[in-house]
Amino acid sequence: MLELRNITKIYNPGEVTEMTLFENFSLSVKKGEFLSIVGSNGSGKTSMLNIICGSIPIEKGEILIGGKNIVGIPEFRRYDRIGRVYQNPAMGTCPSLTITENMALADHKGKKFGLSRGVTKSRIGEYREMLASLGLGLEDKMDIRAGALSGGQRQAMALLMTTMTPIDFLILDEHTAALDPKTAELIMELTGKIVAEKKLTAMMVTHNLRYAVEYGDRIIMMHKGGIVFDRCGEEKKQTTVQDLLGLFTEISIECGN
Repeated sequence: MLELRNITKIYNPGEVTEMTLFENFSLSVKKGEFLSIVGSNGSGKTSMLNIICGSIPIEKGEILIGGKNIVGIPEFRRYDRIGRVYQNPAMGTCPSLTITENMALADHKGKKFGLSRGVTKSRIGEYREMLASLGLGLEDKMDIRAGALSGGQRQAMALLMTTMTPIDFLILDEHTAALDPKTAELIMELTGKIVAEKKLTAMMVTHNLRYAVEYGDRIIMMHKGGIVFDRCGEEKKQTTVQDLLGLFTEISIECGN
């Protein structure tokens, strides 16, 4: 279980541009829950993910994973338990390494590196099977550098690599936003499949309201550092894109937009 408890986040404290985004913000995510997160720009969606991962500090509050406060744990250590797929496909793979080498690098996440070979021949067959499951033909291109692949192929690889080793949470940070519609559909299908098969706890920020409605078992909408909409289970299943659009419109009118 993940719990954000009484989080306060202030940008540029003490300066003219000081801005309080979160003030005593709290959120609990159950183990095995797939949470979709929507909201306008500046609502706090990505900042919340960065706080969980340790990319940005907080002024006050606790971040609990399994009841343990991880606020004092550095970002790179948090990724022992957290996997993250970014909006930019280039951030999830190393362009100068081959597909095989990228897979081996992900395979060794959290392990000590010695003077042994980075790519173990006995694992290449397993890498090929994993890649074949993506349905993109990458299993036949294992000696090609990742930088030569399309954005969709790299994002599919990033999704696979992020979940190769055991993790507690999968963070999806607008991971289809930079893709064309057809490729985005493929990546979402892969996302749903991997989350279900590996029984992952997932948090997905998206601007695509249809994806937010169709995927996951809980949906929240954020606005000005708070949660203004929260549905799960049967209520979530009955939520429509029009419901979300209606709320967006109400908020926009209230803000004078």
